[in-house]
Amino acid sequence: MSFRSTLYLVLAGIFIASLVSANLIFQKFFTWSPFGLYTFEMSVGILPYPVTFLCTDLISELYGKKKADQVVIAGFAASLFVLIVISIADMVPQTDWSPVDSDTFHSVFGLFGPAVFASMAAYLTAQFIDIRIFHFWKNLTNGKHLWLRNNGSTIVSQLVDTSAVLILLCFAGAIEWSKFPALLQAGFLFKVLVALADTPLFYLGVYTLKDKVQKEV
Repeated sequence: MSFRSTLYLVLAGIFIASLVSANLIFQKFFTWSPFGLYTFEMSVGILPYPVTFLCTDLISELYGKKKADQVVIAGFAASLFVLIVISIADMVPQTDWSPVDSDTFHSVFGLFGPAVFASMAAYLTAQFIDIRIFHFWKNLTNGKHLWLRNNGSTIVSQLVDTSAVLILLCFAGAIEWSKFPALLQAGFLFKVLVALADTPLFYLGVYTLKDKVQKEV
């Protein structure tokens, strides 16, 4: 297999793993105090999720919009598959000696269905927005200013994603509406800081890999 194909599979694999794990672990919440100024409460599901935007930005830059769209659709299919598997696992009866009983399993994964529905609706919207804004800035700047299309596309799409998923989770009853403003503020701030922090990684990835990928075209 060529380097170009292998790299694409690796980036797609990291993208899908980050997306699915974010949906699986979202029910645990933690506190975060950026620079010690204020304490936020956030779901641990937010930790791997920004990686998905870094992956799609790298794929957009190295392989083009079509390949990035394909990864987004593959992530959607993978999440639906995991939803089906977990739903079946939640329904089947436990054995007497099962280390994890049905009630415990349900308390951890019982909200996975509403979470995936909310996440996928927000995810598809945000990822397609991210890819299109990325290529809009790339065309407008004639391929210059990597930082602009990386951060500009990610920040806008993350605001859409954070708002949409919280609104849908509140409607589903998974989160109380009173928590919405604080979670929106914390989630968006965290994602913006991560987007700014991963800019050097984006530059490193593009300048290290672009010549190798294009050489095989």
